Amino acid sequence: MRKVYKGPTEALAGLLRDNMMIMCGGFGLCGIPDELIDAVQASGVKGLTIVSNNAGIDGVGLGKLLETRQVAKMISSYVGENKEFARQYLGGELEIEFNPQGTLAERIRAGGAGIPAFFTKTGFGTKVAEGKETRQFDGEDYVMERGLFADLAIVHAHTGDTEGNLRYRMTARNFNPMMATAAKVTVAQVEHLVQPGEIDPDTIHTPGIFVKRIIAVNTGEKRIEQRTTRKRNDATPAAAAGGGTH
Repeated sequence: MRKVYKGPTEALAGLLRDNMMIMCGGFGLCGIPDELIDAVQASGVKGLTIVSNNAGIDGVGLGKLLETRQVAKMISSYVGENKEFARQYLGGELEIEFNPQGTLAERIRAGGAGIPAFFTKTGFGTKVAEGKETRQFDGEDYVMERGLFADLAIVHAHTGDTEGNLRYRMTARNFNPMMATAAKVTVAQVEHLVQPGEIDPDTIHTPGIFVKRIIAVNTGEKRIEQRTTRKRNDATPAAAAGGGTH
């Protein structure tokens, strides 16, 4: 079965439709499948339900789909960096299903494991639990959460082979591995495409059985979502500030 495709448009051909659920890996701007997101935007599909930790920032990643009004609902845990996201939500243009971050991760993992629902203490007695079944176990209160299983998952990996085995790098792993297991079809973009056997089996994070299509992409721009730096103390000696004599 051929898994390697020429580019993102070809890799998503025949998979996209209106009103579908898409899982999108990444955490902020780290590990996002940016080229696949661009192809989703270019396709023009709308009414999408997107499962993602957040929607990145304005004009980047999933922020592009918000700007073109292709997203009807977000299932997320954090939305604080995207002004358009906030504007649409406060204006009643976008439905949001908020989840505590650990709960969101477990909902995705459960979906990939074939677990339809589970009980957790997180969120009990808050708005998160409104309308959901609750139950007591050993004298403690729990709220039921449903597992998530999407029509499509798009993920980003550092290295992948032509059989679809994936290896992620450091924090860019984030939500990608669990999402790769929790959809009918998973499409991966990888920075380095290699031949089978070139990835140490002990370092494979996502087995190729979960990945149906794969594309090779350039490393691209490594964006920083929110740059935080320490203010320089004007009294700092020039040498300590890098301005000393040689």
